[in-house]
Amino acid sequence: MTREQYILATQQNNLPRAENAQLYPVGIYGWRKRCLYFFVLLLLVTMIVNLAMTIWILKVMNFTVDGMGNLRVTKKGIRLEGISEFLLPLYVKEIHSRKDSPLVLQSDRNVTVNARNHMGQLTGQLTVGAEAVEAQCKRFEVRASEDGRVLFSADEDEITIGAEKLKVTGTEGAVFGHSVETPHIRAEPSQDLRLESPTRSLIMEAPRGVQVSAAAGDFKAACRKELHLQSTEGEIFLNADTIRLGNLPTGSFSSSSPSSSSSRQTVYELCVCPNGKLYLSPAGVGSTCQSSSSICLWS
Repeated sequence: MTREQYILATQQNNLPRAENAQLYPVGIYGWRKRCLYFFVLLLLVTMIVNLAMTIWILKVMNFTVDGMGNLRVTKKGIRLEGISEFLLPLYVKEIHSRKDSPLVLQSDRNVTVNARNHMGQLTGQLTVGAEAVEAQCKRFEVRASEDGRVLFSADEDEITIGAEKLKVTGTEGAVFGHSVETPHIRAEPSQDLRLESPTRSLIMEAPRGVQVSAAAGDFKAACRKELHLQSTEGEIFLNADTIRLGNLPTGSFSSSSPSSSSSRQTVYELCVCPNGKLYLSPAGVGSTCQSSSSICLWS
């Protein structure tokens, strides 16, 4: 053994040894451990409650792979079954019902359908209310389902009715505030056609003529005061087997023949005043109009 090895060996033996050395454990102990377990337990309870609430919501809302409740998501869009209620505006491109059921839109106040352009401006509106149905648009049309022809159309300039027959079933008939232009007015079979103006006059005008005919009945024209038949350039033509003029005034004519005074007068002469008034005068051997012309002074 060398000297250096001896010195080292003696120094290690002379070092003091520590007695009762303290040992420090590694880990979490005491109140820290209890708090950790408490937070882990609380987290586990929260996760269980969240999972239970999620399952309950899925059960109540009827969530499935196809949709939620009455709402079904299909390839063509969204399908709602049953009664649906919308609390906010609904923006859709197309709404249609099933083939075997109607489409019902219901509201406590009114139902309004709006149409807007690409700038958001209102171009058309249909409002169904408790008192009226209002449509606001540039042109309103009703078309036939078969051939698509226009049955009714209305705009600012005119109203067009394209149906084959316009039928008014009201007891008071149809009331027009202004003129009526039509090529044909016809009543139903076995029914009378009546044109009436209760408080004013009734005027029918046509540039090429007005024709009134009764093929299987009588034609009557009655008035309270005067009935005028006027032709400015042509003539008034009466063509009938018998023409009667009733209630014409009769002039008086005294005849000197006693036989004529005793017999009843049955033949009269038709006379005309200068103003066009017609009257009857008892017929004699010659004309008696001059003798009974005093009737012309009364008119």
